[in-house]
Amino acid sequence: MKPHQKLDAWKKSFFFVKSIYMITGKFPPDERFGLTSQMRRSAVSIPSNIAEGAGRKSKKEFIQFLSISLGSLSELDTQILLSKELDFIDKATCDGLIIELDNIGKLIYGLMKSLGYKSEVWDVACEK
Repeated sequence: MKPHQKLDAWKKSFFFVKSIYMITGKFPPDERFGLTSQMRRSAVSIPSNIAEGAGRKSKKEFIQFLSISLGSLSELDTQILLSKELDFIDKATCDGLIIELDNIGKLIYGLMKSLGYKSEVWDVACEK
């Protein structure tokens, strides 16, 4: 088993991708190259960057890739909210996805902290 596959942040984000694929598969066909594609790319980027960072040689590099994962997570959060506003998903689905994304974000941030990263912004966000 590769080192990244042992990380809870990677495991949860990896399986979350499947949820995004299933949900976006129900979006209108004219969104295939729009929001559907963008959401899928953002979702895939989260575990991919965790894996790439885990394969790097230094903690600093690993933290950088975890930070990129958090950026993709924030991007996906926005896209999920937009999907609700466009009536592509209902409120319950939106809320469930956002809760899961928040949990993944906390895992990623916890991993960053364990590597020595400090950020007041995420400290405040993760206290909620």
